[in-house]
Amino acid sequence: MTEGAPERRRARRAEPSADDVARLRAATGLLSTAALRHLDEALPWYGSMSAEDRSWVGLVAQAGIGAFTAWYSDPEAPLAVTADVFGSAPRELTRAVTLAQTLELVRAAVDVVEDHVDEVAAPGREQHLREAVLRYSREVAFAAARLYAGAAEARGAWDARLEALVVDAVVRGDVDDGVRSRLSALGWGRPAVVTVVVGSAPAGSPEDVIARLRRAARASADDALVGLQGERLVVLLGLSSRPRRGPDRGADRGASEDGSAAGRSTAAGRVDLRAATTALARLFGPGPVVVGPAVPDLAAAGASTRAALSGLASARAWPSAPRPVLADELWPERVLSGDVRARRALLDVVYRPLVAAGGALAQTVTTYLEQGRSLEATARLLFVHPNTVRYRLRKAADATGWDATSPRDALVLQVALVVGALADGPAAPRPTAGGADAAEGPTTRDDATS
Repeated sequence: MTEGAPERRRARRAEPSADDVARLRAATGLLSTAALRHLDEALPWYGSMSAEDRSWVGLVAQAGIGAFTAWYSDPEAPLAVTADVFGSAPRELTRAVTLAQTLELVRAAVDVVEDHVDEVAAPGREQHLREAVLRYSREVAFAAARLYAGAAEARGAWDARLEALVVDAVVRGDVDDGVRSRLSALGWGRPAVVTVVVGSAPAGSPEDVIARLRRAARASADDALVGLQGERLVVLLGLSSRPRRGPDRGADRGASEDGSAAGRSTAAGRVDLRAATTALARLFGPGPVVVGPAVPDLAAAGASTRAALSGLASARAWPSAPRPVLADELWPERVLSGDVRARRALLDVVYRPLVAAGGALAQTVTTYLEQGRSLEATARLLFVHPNTVRYRLRKAADATGWDATSPRDALVLQVALVVGALADGPAAPRPTAGGADAAEGPTTRDDATS
């Protein structure tokens, strides 16, 4: 703005006469009464407000007319409106009345004054009063915008502090009634499942990093909270149970960290965690991005957080891991790093279902892995046809969700067999292969392909 702008604005504003001021002051009561009546008639939301809020809105309207009269009376008064209009109302009113409603209120007050210009202004001075009303109403609108912008900034800063406290409590596994109350204040809903995503923070200011990630997270999930803990980013996602768009065995393999398997019929099994977090992974810094297992609510999110953090610490042992990688896909690395929960999950989700399936499946998988994943060598040692080995490996994959013919899945099965052998104690002597084994699956190529 140029230096002479205020002087030019005052020059364009014609000074009111003493008669103009006297007539406007005398009509203040009339205008206030007309404004309240007009609010009832023109603004439907005003009639539905509580009596207390209606009284405050009425005071705002009357204060606006009074402030206009004071400004109009002083030709040297600046065109800025501070707390003259909105200072009479409590700050809580900004929550009951939206910015759009405030602008409607200003417009209604302006309409009232304009409707009574012929009664208030002296003959021949009507246009002068109308121009003064328009200039003043513009400043009131800007004052309202500044007030609501300040309230929004204060609320945003408070929400950011609440969000950081909630994320920290979930990471510590300390979700009590106080945390649930903060979640309610943040607008957290009731998603079908909750998962935790962890990774390194990218370069940039913390505020920008969190803002970008929060926007992306809320676009791909029903609920989202973001926390920055030093160089580590933690995202809590609330997801709805929806059909998966493509195969994602990791979603079906999940197990809760307390050792109970998550079956395929559960909500966790119907949520594609990788698809829900792939877009988010691009906003993390360099290094792995690990997704914890799905849990039913935030009260159990500590288990998902522990699994994700354990996976983040172990992911460097799998250089070719996908990004994002599910914490349940890092069971071997987590077991080798001493994660007791991963060891328990391998026992419950992989080893015991494999043994319970019977039919020498565990023996076949063990022999197949010991023989370097050679079908022919396994068949010779077990005295069966290679097609029988293929059949048993498919049955083992159905029972566990892990395919021994895949290099990565073979590692998971190998570690699960080792963990299971240690948990079961001394191994019993191996039975002689053959005999009854020949009847459990197809032994000829024609039978295997039929």
